[in-house]
Amino acid sequence: MRYTDVAIVGGGLAGSTAAAMLGRAGVSALLIDPHPTYPPELRCEKLGGDQLDLLRKTGLAEPTLRATTLDGEVWEARFGYVVANKPSDQHGIMYDTLVNTMRTQIPSGVETIFTKVTGISNSDERQQVTLSNGEQISARLVVLANGLNIGLRTVLGIERQVISSCHSITLGFDVAPVGRAAFDFPALTYWPKRTSSRMAYMTIFPIGGTMRVNLMVYRDMTDPWLPQFRKAPEAAMRALMPRLQRMMGDFKVSGPIKIRPADLCITSGYLQPGIVLVGDAFSTSCPAAGTGTTKVFTDVGRLCNVYIPQWLTTEGMNAQKIAQFYDDPEKQASETRSREKAYHLRSLSIDNGLSWRAQRWARFLARLAQGALRAVRQGFSAGSTERLKVPSGQPRHGRLA
Repeated sequence: MRYTDVAIVGGGLAGSTAAAMLGRAGVSALLIDPHPTYPPELRCEKLGGDQLDLLRKTGLAEPTLRATTLDGEVWEARFGYVVANKPSDQHGIMYDTLVNTMRTQIPSGVETIFTKVTGISNSDERQQVTLSNGEQISARLVVLANGLNIGLRTVLGIERQVISSCHSITLGFDVAPVGRAAFDFPALTYWPKRTSSRMAYMTIFPIGGTMRVNLMVYRDMTDPWLPQFRKAPEAAMRALMPRLQRMMGDFKVSGPIKIRPADLCITSGYLQPGIVLVGDAFSTSCPAAGTGTTKVFTDVGRLCNVYIPQWLTTEGMNAQKIAQFYDDPEKQASETRSREKAYHLRSLSIDNGLSWRAQRWARFLARLAQGALRAVRQGFSAGSTERLKVPSGQPRHGRLA
């Protein structure tokens, strides 16, 4: 039997980040995952906004961001019109690249075991983890970061509850211009005009030398529109977004089209001694709302920066200790925001109620006004700069020749 303070089950983004953080803090930990190299998977494909602040709190931001592609500017289109060109801090990165980059930051003192966990027994003192190769591990704490895999949680009496089945569907694929080297925009976010499109938005952004598309829709997996999209994606995109051709010009979809449905799920029975759930293992989010990575970095950041160091200073690992993490105000606020944003975006996209229609028009007019104001300011700034320029060899204002 091997002994450790923390056993992390699952080597996706949450598990790999936790292993890197604990290892850098000198905590005895090991990571268990069946994949020596994390495989491609349609999940998070860019980081930005508050996610960057949370990533920096993990201490792992610099090497991680070096593996990304910053867009720098995004065109925002609403109702078929480009309403704004604005600065952007979105960093594009494929999910497997993100996870594998995070794994490179795990110190050598944290052992990674490439196998599956077949069983867990827990208590107020130590937890016993059984591996598929028959080996057993004794740990003070087990971090369950195994995402949507419910087998281990079911054995522990932790149940998953689906609160919104197939809440949204994400389509991910590459796109390239035809007849020219690049698109006119560095990145584009396209919000639809009609609720009948059952679309949240489409975002196009760079990853390396490729332009990546994430198209978020609200449909059922049995909807015939999905196989039709696979068969003729360019035609389907033009039909869904009639003015898209003006912005993109001729284009082609390249590479495979991946489709991922997302259920909104919560768990019950999770408060147990010696076991803590993070990321999707605790609750899922809507990819269209873009809060999944925020939840992961919030969970892992609070757990590894605050609670695990505290818990290990005293004996035992009872449920009262574990409850401190679940009751954490930052974690609870993150969970609430994620759930509320998922429902709000869905209603804003497909609900025909008067209040939702008013909100859509209000957003369009607000973004249009903001874009116009930004263009005026940029024009004024450019004009001011032009006035300050002088011909070569002549003195500048306030300076002697």
